[in-house]
Amino acid sequence: MGALLRYVCVLLLAFNCSSSGIPPHEEVAQVARFVAHQCDWASMATISTHKPVIGQPFSNVFSVSDGPVGSGSGVPYMYLTRMEISVQDLEVNPQASLSLSLAQTAFCSQQGFDPQSPLCVHIILSGSVVEVNGTEADFAKTALFSRHPEMIDWPSDHNWFFAKFNITQVWVLDYFGGIKTITPDEYFKATPTRSTKGH
Repeated sequence: MGALLRYVCVLLLAFNCSSSGIPPHEEVAQVARFVAHQCDWASMATISTHKPVIGQPFSNVFSVSDGPVGSGSGVPYMYLTRMEISVQDLEVNPQASLSLSLAQTAFCSQQGFDPQSPLCVHIILSGSVVEVNGTEADFAKTALFSRHPEMIDWPSDHNWFFAKFNITQVWVLDYFGGIKTITPDEYFKATPTRSTKGH
């Protein structure tokens, strides 16, 4: 990319991010929290326990929510059933990675950013999936059902349960120059940017 074109892209990105509510790319933890709250679904990769791909990465789509709109906790919650193929993988090995991208919102398409472009902000979370109970399950229910109301009517005989993604590492790609990493402590200490979630 030529120096002039890169300069123009930088200026456009700065303007577009400020107008869309995305934190400056220097504020890596805040960017990660913003993406986590904006996204309604994620691609989760598990280690397959099913033939013929035993031991290989297996990616699947899951609805997520870190809290009701405007009240993000940073913790991605999920509504799962043990009948689901990836959940069966998690019962053997709970470790997984979760990818969330603003490509699912209007931001990237409006700016003409390809989903693979670093300017189309996305994060990858490393960690494990664990079932939650008690008051945390109550919060997960509110978080998920407020943003995915269809879940309320999903078949009761599937024995649904609430789970969370227990984050051990956060990877952020939001700009030129390569991926950035932050710790869970840095991630959760960041003040989430409030947004109206304009998709």
